[in-house]
Amino acid sequence: MENSEVIKLSPTTGFGLFRNCPRCFWLHYNENVHRPRGIFPSLPGGMDLVIKKYFDQYRGTLPPEISGKVKGNLITDLKLLNRWRNWRTGLKYKDEKLNATLFGALDDCMEYEKRHIPLDYKTRGFAPKEGDSERYYQTQLDTYALLLESNGYPAGNFSYLVYYYPEKVDKGGIVKFNVEPKEIPVSAERAKELFVEAVKCLRGPIPARHSNCEYCSWGNNLVDFD
Repeated sequence: MENSEVIKLSPTTGFGLFRNCPRCFWLHYNENVHRPRGIFPSLPGGMDLVIKKYFDQYRGTLPPEISGKVKGNLITDLKLLNRWRNWRTGLKYKDEKLNATLFGALDDCMEYEKRHIPLDYKTRGFAPKEGDSERYYQTQLDTYALLLESNGYPAGNFSYLVYYYPEKVDKGGIVKFNVEPKEIPVSAERAKELFVEAVKCLRGPIPARHSNCEYCSWGNNLVDFD
């Protein structure tokens, strides 16, 4: 990728892929060779929409199931939050020297001691295991802290994941969910460092194959990049 080309990255497709396999990341952005995608489940997306509507009823306070379990309250400005929820109008971090932009869409945000606290909803089939939150979502939450900070919204040093996972089904098809908030430390500086590494990767030569990445063999067989 030429230095004159603007690089646009997100915490999910961009950073997630870069941390998983730099070679697949390079191929995705530089050669338009994407990993095969299976059928995307619609249930998590549907849950995300109804949870957003539910949380919006508690602007300035908290839903009762997490009250007393988290610090702060939901931000009151729904108009601002709806902009942040859309990646087209959401928060962006630009590095003019790198000619690169980082963008992301928040699920929700809280305020605590004049700091902005990212909050993200997660729907899954079972309770999160120890270390799952940091392993799978640390970079995403770090990025949200960076996006808030760089746009003039002081971020705290922690964030929240709110997990929804099913407990039982009652008559009429009513599913009862367990709701479990997890506090996760965040670092805007860590996200910035990863951003620089990812951009340098894209500007440089194709990385070597990742020994643990099954997609590298698939991509190499499709087009010979060596």
